Amino acid sequence: MPQLSFLTPLGALTLSEEDGAIVALDWGRGRDQAETPLLLAARDQIQDYFDGQRTQFDLPLAPFGSAFQHRVWAALQAIPAGETRSYGEVARQLGSVARAVGQANGANPIPILIPCHRVVGSNGKMGGYSGGEGLATKRYLLDLERRARRQQGTLL
Repeated sequence: MPQLSFLTPLGALTLSEEDGAIVALDWGRGRDQAETPLLLAARDQIQDYFDGQRTQFDLPLAPFGSAFQHRVWAALQAIPAGETRSYGEVARQLGSVARAVGQANGANPIPILIPCHRVVGSNGKMGGYSGGEGLATKRYLLDLERRARRQQGTLL
């Protein structure tokens, strides 16, 4: 499986590709390095994101997961950059329960590109985040997106 590691403001990230789609984004440096056109395009889009030049991604994604997880991950991708939804809101949208949404959110193999950081507790508290430095990383990503949207004139 081709992988490409690169540095970001949050440290090293590693993208993995399979059958022409991104299947994983991991924190840290990967073992097998390859510069495929897709991995290079994904790296460039993520770098643009961290530079505040991009709030959406245009990449083929193929995360491994159940049908329900795919429904949750699709709902996460519909949350606008810099905004949040509660686990309960996502659950109601899908006709599910918050706990199941939380489990699918935590199993997301492509964080940032599938923005699991945009989901918070019903009381507005951040909840958890498994990537990078945990909650500090989640806050960083949300603040980054809010600044980028303000710069683009889309956040009132």
